[in-house]
Amino acid sequence: MTQELQNYIDGHWTPASGPAGEPVQNPANGETVATIEYSTPEDVNAAVQAGNSAFEEWRNTPVEQRIQPMFELKNLLEENQDELAEALVEEHGKTFKEAKGELRRGIENVEVACGIPSMMQGGHLPNAAPEIDETAVRKPLGVFAAVTPFNFPGMIPLWFLPYAVATGNAFILKPSEKTPVTAQRIVELVDEAGFPDGIIQLVNGDADAVNALIEHPGVEGVSFVGSTPVAKLVYESAAKHGKRVQAQGGAKNHIVVAESADLDFAAEQTLGSAFANTGQRCLANPVAVVESAIYDEFAELLVEKAREMTVADGLSDDVDMGPLISGPHRDNVLDYIETGVSEGAELLLDGREADVPTEGSFLGPTIFGGVDPDATIAREEIFGPVLALVEAEDFDHAIDLVNRSDFGNASSLFTDRGSDAKRFRHEVEAGNLAVNAGTAAPMAFFHFGGWKDSFFGDLHAQGEDMIHFYTDKAIYIERWPDA
Repeated sequence: MTQELQNYIDGHWTPASGPAGEPVQNPANGETVATIEYSTPEDVNAAVQAGNSAFEEWRNTPVEQRIQPMFELKNLLEENQDELAEALVEEHGKTFKEAKGELRRGIENVEVACGIPSMMQGGHLPNAAPEIDETAVRKPLGVFAAVTPFNFPGMIPLWFLPYAVATGNAFILKPSEKTPVTAQRIVELVDEAGFPDGIIQLVNGDADAVNALIEHPGVEGVSFVGSTPVAKLVYESAAKHGKRVQAQGGAKNHIVVAESADLDFAAEQTLGSAFANTGQRCLANPVAVVESAIYDEFAELLVEKAREMTVADGLSDDVDMGPLISGPHRDNVLDYIETGVSEGAELLLDGREADVPTEGSFLGPTIFGGVDPDATIAREEIFGPVLALVEAEDFDHAIDLVNRSDFGNASSLFTDRGSDAKRFRHEVEAGNLAVNAGTAAPMAFFHFGGWKDSFFGDLHAQGEDMIHFYTDKAIYIERWPDA
């Protein structure tokens, strides 16, 4: 049955008043999952006005009361995790296991936000001056918005929503028009959890809705996750309109495989990092920088293991990789494969020849060897199941190759030497680092920190950074001369 998606404004589900958007399709078979209408600036304005009205009472609600519906939301998300995961697979294509893992990471952020009473505490200094006590008081600011991408429609909205609301703000979610079904289901649970009307709202739409949120004088700040070119535009526009902004962009992350690494383990982790979510994630490591002494052996291991991967509908049993988000995106990834071949890289495993379903936007894992570090497939974000192997003369050379990237989202190292790990930690220019782990994904109580062209702003998603982003400090000075 095809869903008709709606906005959620001031506690009510209501159709958007703009034009119809592209239908939401299951990328595994092309079937329509949902239909969607886009929001107009008037729809966005209605949400902002409702949010600001609700904020006045919510900001003065005791914080212990504010987190009670957050506890309820956590329980509801856990109770409905399988249903949410199935809906997520149907609109996105990732495997059911990946969908459940994504939702688990989102729920972790709700858990952390339940601890806001401790996290929001400022500082207090008695007798800061003669007869004077001083206190730093955190205060919420108003209405915040988040514009989230298609690749993690369950997790990324929960990077922002719980913290914005628990700190005393109102929140508007604008999910990707490619994967809006999961967001609607999450907001249905929000409604069930008992938050006041207007505190959490949902507006569907395209770039026009995004621009309306960015430009609206009633919005205090914007969070964005997407490609680097768009992240940069959002950052510039939001700053121009006086908004707080955190804009997470794209990535071209690197795995470094040192001579001392456990190669079998490193190969498994590298494939998991490069091909999970069909490569459509900003923490994927699509470039493996391998020391010369073990390059040939490692390449053979990768190809051998990758040939065993099963590519099918994400709801199938024992599937390793689902389809790409759409046919046009698959075509874009195919263009990159052709570019890799034309620029002289060796195609060790051709995903175009993989045994995949004939329907849907499927592509098998693809591995290039002998990739020039300046080649297109080594520098540009492909966002698909394409892994490039770059040979490094030694560990010094490997670190240099990683740091030459314009991006700085994440990097992983496989080694058996503490000295390598120490140098990696201090010298690699990326915000999320991992040693002997394929994906440098921080837990919810740590911030998610991209560097360079992977992030525009000052305060990152998750953890303590969100408290700073969603509140401002007022300094309260108290003096009683007769006391």
